[in-house]
Amino acid sequence: MLALLCTTSLAQAQLKGALNKAKEKAGALTGGELSQEEAGRGLKEALDKGVGSAVDFLSQKNGYYKSPYKILLPAEAQKVVNKLSSIPGFENVEANLVEKMNRAAEDAATRAKPIFVNAIQRINFKDAMNILMGDQHAATSYLKSNTFKPLYAEFMPIIQEALDKVNAREYWRSAVSAYNKIPLVEKTNPELDDHVNTMALDGLFALIAKKEEGIRSDVSLRNSDLLKKVFAKQDKK
Repeated sequence: MLALLCTTSLAQAQLKGALNKAKEKAGALTGGELSQEEAGRGLKEALDKGVGSAVDFLSQKNGYYKSPYKILLPAEAQKVVNKLSSIPGFENVEANLVEKMNRAAEDAATRAKPIFVNAIQRINFKDAMNILMGDQHAATSYLKSNTFKPLYAEFMPIIQEALDKVNAREYWRSAVSAYNKIPLVEKTNPELDDHVNTMALDGLFALIAKKEEGIRSDVSLRNSDLLKKVFAKQDKK
């Protein structure tokens, strides 16, 4: 009887050891048992933080206007302001218009966060593990490529309202009207809406990318258990 018990105990110990080795091997194959679902949630959390940081920065006064994300005139508008600079009343048309565009973008940025957060929550990271193991802006690039068009459509009325709030579109229409009265010039009517919307969104995505880069490279910015677990995986690549 004693021999049987010893044999049984030995068999159980051997089975437990084999199971533990199998678990360790499976863990190694899955990168510490990090799942695709966890990787996706971690990427979304990192992007959420990026959105908060970008909105906080760009919605401040001079967030766009006196930063690397300053919105300049579109190329097709430059010829208009160049011609108008010598016409009374329009000497400072470029400086005035650039400030108005950036003030509008700053105002619109205050309402950007829920639009971006909803877009992030809807996104489906089909290959979250490869995105996690990609370059330092891989998640932001994936977000931009999958959400830019719907974000553009949702953000446009906000940009238009903000442009009107600072009188930018009316000011620009009066400038274009004055330009089109100049003899021998080719008539034009460039719109500001598309340009300001696109550049405002580009600035937001650029700052989201910087936040992602920070979380990927600086462990002190991983201030949740999920971020620590997810981005520890990419530290080993």
